[in-house]
Amino acid sequence: MPHSKRIAELLLNIDAVKLSVDPPFRWTNGIQSPIYCDNRMLYSHPEARTFVVKALVDRIHALQVEPDVIAGTATAAIGWAALVADKMELPFVYVRHKAKEHGMGKCIEGDLPQGKHVVVVEDLISTGGSAVRTVEVLREEGKCTVTDVVAIFSYELLSAAENAQQGNVRFHPLSTFGTLLDVAASQGRIIPEDVELARSFASDPEHWKM
Repeated sequence: MPHSKRIAELLLNIDAVKLSVDPPFRWTNGIQSPIYCDNRMLYSHPEARTFVVKALVDRIHALQVEPDVIAGTATAAIGWAALVADKMELPFVYVRHKAKEHGMGKCIEGDLPQGKHVVVVEDLISTGGSAVRTVEVLREEGKCTVTDVVAIFSYELLSAAENAQQGNVRFHPLSTFGTLLDVAASQGRIIPEDVELARSFASDPEHWKM
């Protein structure tokens, strides 16, 4: 991951990522976490935004098969996927969290012919559940081939790897929690004794610090 360290630096420099072991952050699902990541902050910083879009495009070009279409997960990754599609001069679609309750009742927004090869762009992979659901919708409703999800950042949770395997899809994060901790430690943003405690979060997030 050639861009991993630089993206970690960008996330830290613009305060898109915050680290705190004591007290930890509490996610909406109740899990206590040493990290909170808001990649939407990147949209507001042109230099960082441009770098991330280029890194996403480079990663997609490195895949085994060039895509016909770029898809985004709703809602956070819609902007990233649209920017990537524009840069690559490819069609763009996005997948809704749930089907429309009116009209055609579709989950996929946009013009997506059947049989296309689609790459999904995600902003953040935690458990990977939303990314896998997006892939499943594209396969079932869109009748498309989807083998890869490219993301800006991953918490590196074991559940994400398990979900990717079950969904028969590969996750390609540009940067990871481990890299970010290394960068944060080198910048003095987190003390050494908290680094290892924070690293242990990924292996068992539900019981971390309990």
